[in-house]
Amino acid sequence: MELAPTPRSVPVVASQAAAEVLRLPRPRIVHPAPLLAALGLLVLVNIARIGEDGWVFRTGKVEPHGALGSFVALARGHWNPGLLKFAAVAAGLVLVVAVAYGRERWTARRAFLVTFLVTALLVVPGVLLQAGLRDSTAPWFYTNDSTYQIEVAGDLVLDGQTPYGHDYRGTGVDRFYSRDGSPQPGHKALDHFAYFPGAAITSAGWRLLPAPFDDYRFLVLLATLGLIPAALSFAGPLTVRLAVGAALAANPLVVQAAWFGTADAPSLFFLVLSFGLASRSRFVSAAACLAAAVLLKQFALVAIPFFAAMLITSRGGRQSFGRAAAAFAGVVVGGALPFLIASPGALWADTIGYGTGDYRIIGYGLASLLVRLDVLHNRNAAYPFGLLALLVWLPVTLWLVRSQLRSRQPWVGAAGFAASIFVLLFLGRVFQASYLLWPLTGMAIAAVLAAAQTASGTSTTNVEPRQGSESTEMRPFMRSTSSLLM
Repeated sequence: MELAPTPRSVPVVASQAAAEVLRLPRPRIVHPAPLLAALGLLVLVNIARIGEDGWVFRTGKVEPHGALGSFVALARGHWNPGLLKFAAVAAGLVLVVAVAYGRERWTARRAFLVTFLVTALLVVPGVLLQAGLRDSTAPWFYTNDSTYQIEVAGDLVLDGQTPYGHDYRGTGVDRFYSRDGSPQPGHKALDHFAYFPGAAITSAGWRLLPAPFDDYRFLVLLATLGLIPAALSFAGPLTVRLAVGAALAANPLVVQAAWFGTADAPSLFFLVLSFGLASRSRFVSAAACLAAAVLLKQFALVAIPFFAAMLITSRGGRQSFGRAAAAFAGVVVGGALPFLIASPGALWADTIGYGTGDYRIIGYGLASLLVRLDVLHNRNAAYPFGLLALLVWLPVTLWLVRSQLRSRQPWVGAAGFAASIFVLLFLGRVFQASYLLWPLTGMAIAAVLAAAQTASGTSTTNVEPRQGSESTEMRPFMRSTSSLLM
């Protein structure tokens, strides 16, 4: 029988776990081909479009300086997608070298390092160049209004103020919209902070770093790269988990989001981690991670019923449901309560009211289609999102949850989340291409859960691999990765 650690043994256990993680044990991997194919596909699709569709700023002469000035000088003082394409080509060359060893039995160390290096070459250069250009010009250039406003919200939190109901004129955000640095005080976004409290809280901590690394996109970058170890929190064949993690961290949508300034990655990181921990019966930690995802982005709310159904149908999930619910509520209340006390009406108006009722209709959803068909007169017209959500989205979601409960398969819940969030986005006033990261993440979670179930050879919702499966030999690596994530 395994004995519980004593207080004196805890530091020893922790140091041993840390040493085990740093060593990255060397179990053999039978099939590197799926991982190489996934990475190769990601490299090819990124080479074609990486660095495109950025904002065009009129900054005047740019003088490279600061810690990232060398990147600015290399780009000749302007946004240069060609440099990002060279980095993507370098990632392809890394794969060429890796393929030369593809007929050998790979170690976990090699698979992880190749995956991380290829992903980093696709994601990191754009963030470094954008942040360097911003540092060499002004805070309102080479950024995005969303991450810029999140940074200002973090500064407000550090000053003891609430970002909700705040007038953002004069903060610099109003100078972003002109693209030349002149104030544009008439923009509607200057009256609202459309993000949940987690964005302001994380920004407040991140703003304590020295410039230019206090740019919130560096946190987005870390969360993006963190999607790889988040995928490793699942059970199953290592190459499958690494391939899914790479697909999450290096697909063209998330690569652009990192440098462009779309701040979905932190919430997506906690969302993936919550399902991964739940699949390993770490229900309380999983619920806390889901709460963090919700605090960082409203879209994560859609995952709650599917996560709850996963717990109900899991071995031990019913017994842990109360503690998991308490952990979820504790994190959400702890993060949101100060802002609710400060201005409850402003919190609702900025995050829910503005996004569902006041925001300009854009994108590829039903609202835009109705504008094109002249059913709605213009992109600022009233649109019955709440009614459509009640009559269409809610019944669809309930049906999907019912299917999950009947199947008792965790991957069905993740696929249901992907379908539910896609329907909700289609019905919303705004359906931008970056929002597709959410159904994509749901499908990726479903894929890794299904792969783990296949490897374990079971039909239950607990997907730990059994003895004799291919993933059994990966258990030392899985344990070391779990100790890093817990």
